[in-house]
Amino acid sequence: MHTKYLVKSFLNYCQLNNFEKNKNQIQLVKNLSNFVKKEKSFLNFFFKKKEKLCFYLYGDVGVGKTMIIDYVLNQFNLPKKRYHFNEFMINFHNYRHSNEKKSIMNFVKNLKKDTKILYLDEFQVTNIVDAMILGKLFETIFIENIKVIMSTNTKVDDLYKDGLQRDQFKPFLEILKRNSLQEQLIISDDYRKVGNDKLKMHFYPLNDKTKFKLNQLFRKLTKNKKHEIKNIFTKGRQFKISKFYDGIARFDFKELCDVNIGAEDYINISKVCNLILIENIPNFTDDNINQQQRFIILIDILYEKNISLIISSETSIKNFNSSKKLVSTFKRTLSRIFELTA
Repeated sequence: MHTKYLVKSFLNYCQLNNFEKNKNQIQLVKNLSNFVKKEKSFLNFFFKKKEKLCFYLYGDVGVGKTMIIDYVLNQFNLPKKRYHFNEFMINFHNYRHSNEKKSIMNFVKNLKKDTKILYLDEFQVTNIVDAMILGKLFETIFIENIKVIMSTNTKVDDLYKDGLQRDQFKPFLEILKRNSLQEQLIISDDYRKVGNDKLKMHFYPLNDKTKFKLNQLFRKLTKNKKHEIKNIFTKGRQFKISKFYDGIARFDFKELCDVNIGAEDYINISKVCNLILIENIPNFTDDNINQQQRFIILIDILYEKNISLIISSETSIKNFNSSKKLVSTFKRTLSRIFELTA
């Protein structure tokens, strides 16, 4: 599709869906569509001009990064795959662990069979295991000429900032910078908050009154639904959902975020649920940073899987505190809670 027609189509799409639009978004549509459709030419080869194989898009929460990338990619009939970054890395680690002979090169070769463009949404690096492997993984992806689109809240130089053994992560940063077109999307408003003046499924503070209202709502939602205990198995771990009613599950915050589980467990939980209630969410400080990190991953996955959410917490969403290291990432989490509980 020619770029000018794609822009016109995008403007019509925004109008039909009552989305706000501005010149920054329109320019992004142009740049991203040029990246997607650009092919290597004989002149590029002759003059040894290296094509950038990664479109790295960063910006604050709620500015429309995911919406625009999804829209543009849907206009092109190309073999493509879309993953939440956590899900992509889980697939990678599962592949490697299933057989010692399954190398990074074999993983990428298999990926290339049906993928010309790889879209990784919510790219972030939070653990040393991923930090140490990403350099070799993405170097191989780029060698195989797979185009990559990343959306994130963080510019490249700030990835894994203050992380454990960050020196081992720097080779990946250099590979990413060398292969990337970096673009920032700047918009003043968080569009996911528009129209959400009243949060209907968020209860605070934590007291007897809100507990009563929460119980009242839960009884209404689960009326005439069968109660059962649901067991979720992930790599030999068993996670028990003790309050499960035909797709509706109720948890205490500690059940989900104060135990040794992670992204793959949350993905498996989301597969059996269409609505999740999480109660007794605390405020966050440096003292409970591990619980906050799990909560961030959990909300990302619930958002990605479009799971409805009810929460009770110590404070309103706008007054949540954060550990110092997670302030920037947590902004996205709060924005997503606004939308999920609308």
